[in-house]
Amino acid sequence: MKSVNTTSSFRRYIKRDWQLYAMLLLPLIAVFIFKYGSFPGIVIAFKDYKILKGISGSDWAGFDVFLRAFRDKDFWLALKNTLVFNGLDLIVGFPMPIILAILLNEVRNKHFKKVSQTVLYLPHFLSWVIIAGVFTQLLSPETGMINILLSKLGFDAIPFLNKNLPWAVTYILVGVWQTMGWGTIIYLTAITGISDDMYEAATVDGAGRWQKIKYITLPSIKGTVIMMLIMNLGRIMASSFERCNAFGNPLVKDVQYQLSIFIYNKGLQSLDYSLATAVGVFQSLVGLLLVLAADRFAKSIGEEGII
Repeated sequence: MKSVNTTSSFRRYIKRDWQLYAMLLLPLIAVFIFKYGSFPGIVIAFKDYKILKGISGSDWAGFDVFLRAFRDKDFWLALKNTLVFNGLDLIVGFPMPIILAILLNEVRNKHFKKVSQTVLYLPHFLSWVIIAGVFTQLLSPETGMINILLSKLGFDAIPFLNKNLPWAVTYILVGVWQTMGWGTIIYLTAITGISDDMYEAATVDGAGRWQKIKYITLPSIKGTVIMMLIMNLGRIMASSFERCNAFGNPLVKDVQYQLSIFIYNKGLQSLDYSLATAVGVFQSLVGLLLVLAADRFAKSIGEEGII
């Protein structure tokens, strides 16, 4: 009886909101084609893939392709840089959307709040090519506005994009700037779901804004924070080719070289699709294991997790 009622309710929703479901259909099709439809291609990682022979005609190589990747010294350099920069992105960048969402929630002027949100969201929609072009002009040692201001103040020019340490700091900070505004959406939604009665009761008890944030806002969004942290841990092995390539130059190759660059250079440019796929499978597997481990740890300390 319950399943019949559920089916009839679903049909009623479809009939009533068919336009919304139709809009949802296109992205769902895209997800199935590009995310799930590519699953059979993973077998390339275990074959000596030749384009002319195709997947089925290529010879099996077992784990030889993985071993070949692991023996490459460039792979370990790329892996080290990927872990270091993704770890720094997580440490520096993960708290920023939370802090920003709390600050935006405290803004009482609705017009200023909407304008601020729009300005903060904008960098998310810019390509890394545009962002890198803008910051290259701003941070140029000789003609960049930042270094011109520093020289007028009596300081030496800083090689932001030409030496390893300044480049690494610039890379991290620009990445945080690009993502933090968009990342506030989920946290603002979670904060919006907090009952006003809790804040009103705290006001009656004499709590100030910082006390409300500490004892109401942060505990109320803790589940969302943990969920997002677990999901971000799953991307610890990923690296953005667009970001690395846009900011890259030969002077900082030692720190700029990440797994996405390794896959492009050693796999796609050299037509070694087996190697590229094997490294991609390795990245996904490690990310999956990290998500499962983080989820289990979250549950062991009394949190819900995501699975």
